[in-house]
Amino acid sequence: MRLLSVNIGVPRANPWKKLAATGIDKRPVDGPVAVSAPGPKGTGAVGLAGDRVYDVRAHGGTDQAVYAYAREDLDGWEPEFGRALSNGVFGENLTTAGLDVNGALIGERWRIGAEVVLEVATPRIPCATFQGWLERAGWIKRFTQAAVPGAYLRVIEPGEIRAGDAVEIVHRPGHDVSVALVFRAMTLEPELLPRLLTADALPDEEKELAHRRTI
Repeated sequence: MRLLSVNIGVPRANPWKKLAATGIDKRPVDGPVAVSAPGPKGTGAVGLAGDRVYDVRAHGGTDQAVYAYAREDLDGWEPEFGRALSNGVFGENLTTAGLDVNGALIGERWRIGAEVVLEVATPRIPCATFQGWLERAGWIKRFTQAAVPGAYLRVIEPGEIRAGDAVEIVHRPGHDVSVALVFRAMTLEPELLPRLLTADALPDEEKELAHRRTI
């Protein structure tokens, strides 16, 4: 399990949400990238130095510090797109190889390289910017149906990472709440929401949603 690339956003106009800019255009970078906890949502800060988000109400902050997507899942989308999909094209900070990102458990921890530890927090939910960036009508619906969303991660131990770093799973919690399960519960299968309550590391917003479902 390893990092194929570390991807940093290039600011560009965002007509899809009528915002001044978006950082979804992520591109691989050479050399080490500093990783640190960004603090609460609302400032635009994320976990990787040189990157940021512009829709500060919906993105960034502690529970969305770093976004990971598996190269294997990008490869699986290529026939549908009819073209090669480059690392970073889904807006991911980390493109991984050999790691089951969607099968990862909420609260699972990954050591990347010698220093950094990240914790799986929540799945990515598709938005209008994602659909507009890929220029595919109906993409939000298609992405949701496929339920291979990739994972947002928290920064537990800061440090530096770079392409080629090994990824090691250093902790797996005792529940069965995976990234894919949370995504399905939050989108097309709300009847699954009560199952999420066993995942202590789930963000508060998702926990509140699951609690409301159980009342």
